[in-house]
Amino acid sequence: MGVLSNLEPKEVFGYFEEICGIPHGSGNTQAISDYLVKFAMDHKLRFRQDEAGNVVIFKPATEGYENADTVMLQGHMDMVAEQDPDCTKDMMTEGLDLFVDGDLVGARGTTLGGDDGIAVAMELAILASHEAEHPDLECVFTVGEEIGMVGARALDTSDLKAKYMLNLDSEADGIFTVSCAGAARVVVRFSGGRETLAGKALKLTVGGLAGGHSGEEIHKGRANADIVLGRAMFEISRKTELRLVEASGGTKDNAIPRESSAIIAVSDVKAAEEAVSELNHNLGNEYRVTDSGVWVKLEPAEAEAGFSRELSERIVCFMFTVPNGVQVMSADVEGLVQTSTNLGQIYTEEDSVYFSFLTRSSVNSQRDETVERIEALAAALGGEAEVGSAYSAWEYKADSKLRDTMIEAYKALNGREPKVEALHAGLECGILSGKMPGLDAVSIGPDLTDIHTPRERLHIESTGRIYKLTIETLKRLR
Repeated sequence: MGVLSNLEPKEVFGYFEEICGIPHGSGNTQAISDYLVKFAMDHKLRFRQDEAGNVVIFKPATEGYENADTVMLQGHMDMVAEQDPDCTKDMMTEGLDLFVDGDLVGARGTTLGGDDGIAVAMELAILASHEAEHPDLECVFTVGEEIGMVGARALDTSDLKAKYMLNLDSEADGIFTVSCAGAARVVVRFSGGRETLAGKALKLTVGGLAGGHSGEEIHKGRANADIVLGRAMFEISRKTELRLVEASGGTKDNAIPRESSAIIAVSDVKAAEEAVSELNHNLGNEYRVTDSGVWVKLEPAEAEAGFSRELSERIVCFMFTVPNGVQVMSADVEGLVQTSTNLGQIYTEEDSVYFSFLTRSSVNSQRDETVERIEALAAALGGEAEVGSAYSAWEYKADSKLRDTMIEAYKALNGREPKVEALHAGLECGILSGKMPGLDAVSIGPDLTDIHTPRERLHIESTGRIYKLTIETLKRLR
């Protein structure tokens, strides 16, 4: 008898326990992909498995739903495989040790993979059901969501006919996600030969910032250390000649940088110190709420060669004027950042300085416009820009039959209205919506806590509510 065998809904937790017995960390999903193929074969359902490992299982409509529009159920099969330092489990080859604690399911010493194993389990339960009423179903199981949504990017949707998509990858019961941001990465490079330096070499450092996620926390108005570094160099350059030797800051383009630094040479050290002192005063006032610990400092450094004065001026101008932070707020969803961009990394390699941006928007045209502004500024100042890793936004749909149907179903089942939200971050819904124009999508999921950590827990009653909602929604989409 399984650890979860007494939990309801039995069929969902039965499949979830089977899934937890199969190692399926990101990049290690072939076994679970093959498990899904065997499930389809055992249930005599049409399926396809692609080279990436994605699996699509098709189930015909039940009686009375033959003329209804096709519905896609979607989730990802990979989990973040993390464990406590003293846990000896080999998560590449061993399954999880599950336990039940009241209304919670967890795994001893490791992540649980409720994100998104519970979606896989719910889809399998519906595919195996002889009682659920539904239109034609396309159940899509993707790989690599946690490592860049690589499965969704690789998925061929040319044979998919779904008009509606119910994504089961959210982490809070009672919240319907109806839009997310698309994104594009932009890397700008400035290059030039080195010249012997005149003046005094100094290290300019920015620190004490709060940082944060460039999607989830960009609206909080926190300082970006890379941008502050550009401002500091600009202020110094107004008082004395400045030459840039190298610059570095940030660790990821999807994180707001907390620290940044540059090696510079100036002709008047005292003037540079005065500029930094004045800037510290201003920053302390401007960011007294969001980044009260912000500081900028100068200290002696050593350098023999740096970029020319003219190239240094162009780089500093770029850093001082480039778009960063919130660009547009949504008019459809109150409080939602619609478009933003984040200078996440600066790094120097030989005779080049690189700037890496992540631009997000829930409106594709505004994402493209913001990218073009960065490209145009870079070109005007003699830099080169390269755009990559772009994916589509999941744009808010003002007229959504699926959303309205689900709201009514949720109210009927739970006696209250759900909360409708949009995210300023990327989801597989965005990639799939971009591949299937006109797709009407909503994302839901049961309560999960501490995901991606060994403290991750799945709420049992919430899982039951989400499963019932999914079944009821399919029933109403006649």
